[in-house]
Amino acid sequence: MSTVPAEVLPTGALSGRGRAADDEPAAAPLAPRARLLPSLAAVYRAQLSRARVARIPLLFVATFQSVGIMVLMRGVVDGGSEARAVVAGSTVLVVAFVALNLLAQYFGQLRATGGLDHYATLPVPPAAVVLGAAGAYASFTVPGTAVTAVAGSVLFGLPLGHLWILAAVVPLAGAALAGLGAALGLLAPRQELATLLGQLGMSAALLLGVLPAERLPGPIGWARDLLPSTYGVEALARTFDPDPDWAAVALDLAVCGVVGAVSLAVATWAYRRAAVR
Repeated sequence: MSTVPAEVLPTGALSGRGRAADDEPAAAPLAPRARLLPSLAAVYRAQLSRARVARIPLLFVATFQSVGIMVLMRGVVDGGSEARAVVAGSTVLVVAFVALNLLAQYFGQLRATGGLDHYATLPVPPAAVVLGAAGAYASFTVPGTAVTAVAGSVLFGLPLGHLWILAAVVPLAGAALAGLGAALGLLAPRQELATLLGQLGMSAALLLGVLPAERLPGPIGWARDLLPSTYGVEALARTFDPDPDWAAVALDLAVCGVVGAVSLAVATWAYRRAAVR
């Protein structure tokens, strides 16, 4: 029997076990988790594109509904603080219809059909999903709010000079209502219940926002103070005064912003809770 020196053998021939271990492919490293702002921008663009295609008819309905309410109220309201409340409430109602009602239905549908599983597999923070969807739905309301505010101001003879405040009212009220809508959709155990809660929230924004506050009974007035959109309505209504109290306007907007931050935080928590189930 001939022998071969060990040094002339190929590397790894001395141990089949070692060779087999060397042949196993190394595990590929996981991709780094995406940062919040790029993820937020990507989700926002995707949701805005989707909403632009699917929600234009509903936005028309929301705007037409708000303008129709102002036309009806024109027969019982002549002017003054009541006219300002009607116009401001009808304007913010467009935001409530889209950002609260439709977003509650959207997240309720995602949860019921397993769509949250798709987002859960993406390396994006949960906050990016919630904030991106909420921002897209709130941004989608800008044309309707502008049309409603201008039409109402002309209908009731209110000044148009301070309607630039919509640039602050729409995103802040939209954030508060969108966060509430997302939380309702994610926490509702069934899709039908999410739709019902979204409808009830929009109805509350209609009844408690459009009707003048001084005409509401005490307990209902307290419920009005708890509604996130109330402070956006109050801020917009104050700007129709001949000499607006800008400090009060800023305070209303600040409260609306705080409520929006809290509601979006709750919606993010609800998304994490729903995604792991």
